[in-house]
Amino acid sequence: MESINVWLKPEIIWFAIGLVLLIMEFSAPGLIIAFFGLGAWIVAGTCLFIDISFTTQLAIFLISSILSLIILRKGLKKIFKLDSIVNQNEEDDFIGQHAIVTKKITPTEPGKVEFKGADWEAEAESDLDVGAHVTIIARESIKFIVKPS
Repeated sequence: MESINVWLKPEIIWFAIGLVLLIMEFSAPGLIIAFFGLGAWIVAGTCLFIDISFTTQLAIFLISSILSLIILRKGLKKIFKLDSIVNQNEEDDFIGQHAIVTKKITPTEPGKVEFKGADWEAEAESDLDVGAHVTIIARESIKFIVKPS
């Protein structure tokens, strides 16, 4: 029973929560979840040196997550060049560009296209087989609307 108590320390739990949140950032665009992972790690570090109540832990988590989000997000987006992915105002960078179908697209089921070395989800009004050349005609968040070239 004592071996379980070793893993139930607040600093280990907060570290694990932070790790899960940072891993989740890879599957969700926008560079937001990572700051909550950072906040969890700040709480883990605090708990490592100071014995604090759960309410205080939550307060530190929320404050550090939100402050780091507000202060660091804009700069990190520029460093990692995420603006073109997240910012809808830059949609023109994609419209009219050409891509190649990597997973079959049908009117009822989206597929995938390769654009600038990355796979993107794509929809079309007609069937498009793998290897077909397409033109991007619109973008909805991280999904392209394409037509045959």
